[in-house]
Amino acid sequence: MDFQILGPVSAELDGHTVALDGSKQRTTLAALLLADGKVMPDERLTAVLWGWEPPATSTRQLYTYVSRLRTRLGPGLCLERQGPGYRMDIGDATLDWFAFRALAGTGRADLVAQRYEGAERRLAQALALWSGPALTGVTEHLLETEGPLMEEARLAALEDHAEAALALGRHIDMIPALTRQVTLLPVRERLRGQLMTALFRSGRQADALAVYEDGRRALADELGIDPGPSLRTLHQEVLTGTLPPPAAPERIGVTVAAPTVPAAGPPRQAAGQGPAAPARTGLPDGPGRPALVPATLPSAPADFTGRAVETEEVLTALRGHQDVVITGASGTGKSALALWAAERCRDEFPQGRLYADLRTPRGGPRPPAEVLGWFLRALGIAPERTPSALDERIQLYRTLLAGRRMLVVLDNACDDAQVRPLLPGEGASRTVVTGVRSHLASLEGTRLVRLGPLAPADAGRLLAAVAGPGRFTASPEAAARIAESCDRLPLALRIAAARLAAHPHWPAELLAGRLAPPERRLAELRLGSLDVRAGLRSVVDHVESATRAALGVLAAAGLSRLTAGDAAALLDTGPDEAEEVLERLVDAQLLEAWSVDGDARLCYRFLPLVQLFARAECAPEAVPLTLPS
Repeated sequence: MDFQILGPVSAELDGHTVALDGSKQRTTLAALLLADGKVMPDERLTAVLWGWEPPATSTRQLYTYVSRLRTRLGPGLCLERQGPGYRMDIGDATLDWFAFRALAGTGRADLVAQRYEGAERRLAQALALWSGPALTGVTEHLLETEGPLMEEARLAALEDHAEAALALGRHIDMIPALTRQVTLLPVRERLRGQLMTALFRSGRQADALAVYEDGRRALADELGIDPGPSLRTLHQEVLTGTLPPPAAPERIGVTVAAPTVPAAGPPRQAAGQGPAAPARTGLPDGPGRPALVPATLPSAPADFTGRAVETEEVLTALRGHQDVVITGASGTGKSALALWAAERCRDEFPQGRLYADLRTPRGGPRPPAEVLGWFLRALGIAPERTPSALDERIQLYRTLLAGRRMLVVLDNACDDAQVRPLLPGEGASRTVVTGVRSHLASLEGTRLVRLGPLAPADAGRLLAAVAGPGRFTASPEAAARIAESCDRLPLALRIAAARLAAHPHWPAELLAGRLAPPERRLAELRLGSLDVRAGLRSVVDHVESATRAALGVLAAAGLSRLTAGDAAALLDTGPDEAEEVLERLVDAQLLEAWSVDGDARLCYRFLPLVQLFARAECAPEAVPLTLPS
């Protein structure tokens, strides 16, 4: 006989599941098992079954539950009436809770004795006994009484297992599980510290520091306290690079490489002075410190779909020692492609990967000096050793990258002037830049990769990947309608599919219908922090006021295509001036342009979502319409 309470409460007899009727019978069984052979008084059983207001028939019902258990569990089990209650002796039967406690206790003892391999193995076996939240299927009264104690035991074993695994040098393997637990338990300081340790030892110092900062805010917001001394000490060790290496990596064949501190560039010096002594990074030297390999890139979307041709373009350029600029309209997935390609060529840039979002939370351009400060800290430069002048930060940054093969991703660039100070300079390092503005192509020696809407098949695959398998099986035509309402743009598609995933009771046809009316489409394409309008607004807000007003006039006309002559008539200006406005809108990726065969004229058109946005938010009466003469 085998009993399980670390998940759904259940029993197996000779390999066959024992039928248990409802939560009350499961509660009776679980309570008797947790009593561990002691008498469970009727009063206590009644309380965990019905709380403090049992029905008048509680005694008779309790007898019925116990009688059914006797029948179904068979004669090999001793379940008897003793005095004022019931007692169950499981004999040679097994209970997963008892097995868990034995394994976790032995694993904990091994950990204290620094027998890390045994600790890691036993604790992993203990945690594998859990198949879900403990005591699933019992009454809330028993769950409230016993559940917290059992969950605390699980978390303690989880932390002990992570500590043993980190001591063995298994930091990369532990990052996904620790990330999930820290997300679920943001104020659990030991887990957060273990995630910081795993990230730092994997060369992700900046991510480790970000995890600390998130924890500091969570503790302040939820509990009104600061991190404890252990977490603060760990934060200082991560910040200064003094965190010790794994305690016993040699036991599993892991070799800890000797650290290498990148040479620092020239510090500030007064005019007329000779070269100063090389600046130190502020990180202690010595064989016990792991090498800093910056790895600050966010993860690429796991459900990234399509863009096979564009991905190959980016990878071919990077492997051919060429920088890349990815450009396209708002919502075309420029950032996702950059991160996806960066993951595909991770091994070709073994000495680090740096990332910066060049757009502030308010949508403005981030100063290059601020970004260089991030990069220098990720490269091991202590804050007090970071130059304050932009030119000196550029020199130090390029000196540190000289001779190293690193990948730098500069996301959401505003213009080429913002990007140039952040380029690594000569050497084997490469850069991927994303941005809306097409004049980023002016950056020397770059491969320009343009993104448009996804192909219809890829749009359908992205919808299915995000919404979940089977959501469109019965209604492929609804998927096609949703895709077209989203202009087949990855951002809009992702929002629409995520709304379906968040509303499992919605049929696909319902969302297709909600997206159909143009006047409500943009309002529907918003979920959490994802908002099609916000992306478009960040572009339109950086267009000069007269061009923005012209955008509103052109969008309100509702034409499926425009020429310079059409625009001149609508804007009441000459063809040359109108063409200049149209080209400014093309440069901002708010219009598409193409040439007609055999005709010198250009044609222009809106993506429907851009046109809807411009009609609603670029009304010409709100902005003076003064076009260039």
